[in-house]
Amino acid sequence: MTSQRAYHHGDLRRAVLTAALDVIRDSGPAGLSLRDLARRAGVSHAAPAHHFKDRAGLLTAIAAEGYGLLADALAEAPELRERGVRYVRFCREHPAHFQVMFAPELLRTDDPELLAARTRAGEQLRAGAGDLAVSERGEDAGLAGVAAWSLAHGFATLLLGRNLEEPLAGRDPEEVFRDLTGLLFQGS
Repeated sequence: MTSQRAYHHGDLRRAVLTAALDVIRDSGPAGLSLRDLARRAGVSHAAPAHHFKDRAGLLTAIAAEGYGLLADALAEAPELRERGVRYVRFCREHPAHFQVMFAPELLRTDDPELLAARTRAGEQLRAGAGDLAVSERGEDAGLAGVAAWSLAHGFATLLLGRNLEEPLAGRDPEEVFRDLTGLLFQGS
């Protein structure tokens, strides 16, 4: 009972989030159960529901946290190419967040915290699109931003799914991504 009380008076919310991220990293979102997380945290099976209500609430909290972390990572990059590198780095450093963020069927998509974090991340994604010299060619800067995001997201998704191990041949994924963007956006 002492360990339950310690968690209850400590940061149970963080403990459950951390345990959930471990499960998702190892087994994917399908392997997640509030009852198992309560057991891992050493609390009653009802304790996680106090903070998250249900599984969708927990996954929504993970996605909101992930979007916040992504927005922070992108804000540190001065230009579009480096924002793409930060996107890839985020995927590598936060694979469980990344998996959940882009699975709307698992989330409460109308959650205010999620919406705010997603908006902030989207603003950071779009902020670098002005670097592309698209206006001279008459192209839509918004579409150029979608193209850049698609490249970073596709690369990150392939990397997370371990589909790039052979093509990368042990090279640093971030350096490969820089090279890739250089090939595709030279002259931009």
